[in-house]
Amino acid sequence: MNYGYIFILLATLFFSSMEVALKTVAYDFHPMQLNCTRFLIGGLLLVPFGVRALKRRGLSLDLEAWKGFAGLGFLGLVVSMMFYQVSILYVPASVVSVLFSCNPVLVLAFAFLILRTDIRPQHIIALVLEVAGALVIIDPLHTSLDMRGVALVLLSAATFALYAVLGKKLCARYSGLAVTSFSCIAASAEMLLIMAFSHAAPVADALRCAGLPLFAEIPFLQGYASGNILTVLYICIFVTGGGYACYFMGMERTSPMQGSLVFFFKPILAPLLAMLILGESVSWNMWCGIGLILVASLISMLPTFHALHGIRHLHIHFPQHFHMPECLHFPHRKK
Repeated sequence: MNYGYIFILLATLFFSSMEVALKTVAYDFHPMQLNCTRFLIGGLLLVPFGVRALKRRGLSLDLEAWKGFAGLGFLGLVVSMMFYQVSILYVPASVVSVLFSCNPVLVLAFAFLILRTDIRPQHIIALVLEVAGALVIIDPLHTSLDMRGVALVLLSAATFALYAVLGKKLCARYSGLAVTSFSCIAASAEMLLIMAFSHAAPVADALRCAGLPLFAEIPFLQGYASGNILTVLYICIFVTGGGYACYFMGMERTSPMQGSLVFFFKPILAPLLAMLILGESVSWNMWCGIGLILVASLISMLPTFHALHGIRHLHIHFPQHFHMPECLHFPHRKK
């Protein structure tokens, strides 16, 4: 039995439940406080996996590596996840989950602009469909959504896509697990510093005068109670730590193609969970937008699927002439 598919299933469930879990405690904590907690605990839980990945490559971390993790963590976790967490205060969890799911196609756009990777016609079609799906969901002419929340989640998706593209070289060198783990820890340290500075009287007064009272005197421990502690632990341990661990372990045991199915099914499962747990209604235009985004995801994944299928064919029929990297490992079919 290939346990990789079980890991992918668990990652899909954890990631799909993220917005619902965050929504249930969003008003109990300051957004940065909750992000700091979940990325610190999640990052620490991933440390053994990250260290193992480094040992496999015969690498150790130096100051330059930590600078890279700190820069990535600031962009992808401090900035992007701050936009993300605040957006949940303004729009339904189902909307946040689906709009954020546009980020894989945004990755293609940033990869073309920054890394000069090839962009194919199907990538352009996927990008157009993603934009169309987002517009159908937002329904700008008749929307009842708070546009502040919509703008924030789109900014979150864009900055997270940029984080993914800029982190490509670090992931290639240190592995995705190591980069995720140590970026989480670096970002948590950065958030703790920001929270500490926000308590300095001159800084707090300046933030209030600038119309940013949300960032003045950010609490460290306020809000934790017996009624929400289990949800917080679920977010930290399962959604953040377990979700990323299962995602990367699933890819190691199957392939990047199978791993990408996590983000294919998330736009379907997340709204269903929001309906069942939070009682949110999902309108017809929401389902139409989800459909367009799923088609866009499928179109963007097809070239990868064909390429990996070709690699697998060569590996099976000419194993003595073809060495397959660990990250593209495919299990052999039973005959």
